[in-house]
Amino acid sequence: MTDRNTALVTGGSAGIGAEICRQMLDAGYEVISMARRAPDFEHERLHAVQLDLLDAQAVKQAGVELAAKHRITHIVHNAGVIWPHLLPDVTLDELQGLTQIHLGSAISLVQSALPAMESAGFGRIVLMSSRGALGLPTRTAYSATKAGMIGMARTWALELAPKGITVNVVAPGPIQTDMFYDVIPAGSEREQNIARGIPVQRLGRADDVARAVMFFSDPKNSFVTGQTLYVCGGASVSSVTI
Repeated sequence: MTDRNTALVTGGSAGIGAEICRQMLDAGYEVISMARRAPDFEHERLHAVQLDLLDAQAVKQAGVELAAKHRITHIVHNAGVIWPHLLPDVTLDELQGLTQIHLGSAISLVQSALPAMESAGFGRIVLMSSRGALGLPTRTAYSATKAGMIGMARTWALELAPKGITVNVVAPGPIQTDMFYDVIPAGSEREQNIARGIPVQRLGRADDVARAVMFFSDPKNSFVTGQTLYVCGGASVSSVTI
């Protein structure tokens, strides 16, 4: 084990997760990426664990093994999936799948790292929710589980604050990632309309979100916990103009 702060980042192989890994490496962290594939870049302090977060047993086992090998001080649960359907087409299997990815895997990984954090009297936990937690068409299962992350983080914040562990949430709006473009065609009129509908008049970038994660992760920021920061260009407060 190393005395260096070690961050476990889920979904660290691409998009927002990869940018979080890069910014943490630049800040001197040891970083573990947990995702279905390895990041497309290398670093002497970057480690990759490849698994599917849908596999609850694999996630639990990986958490135990990583906690035995590393002194994990930070957990950034960034991994997420959008399975968009209008209400008549939503399935309980999809709800259960997103519950495991967004909530269950976070619980397992934090449980594994918690004893070391409590022993050290220090820890930083950041959960990645979404602007969609406030409601969005075709997002029944996604919105439900992303909103659940906010409630879960607030509960953890209360339980863990006396132990020096903070728990916060970053909730991005529309961000230019592969996951966004899986739902919205790149260069389409729909993409342009979404950008025009955001108060700052642009889509977000992965680095916009990663900087918010870095704020919550900073060891000096011990007086901020249980909070949700919407990185959404004002989309969470905008309304119809009359």
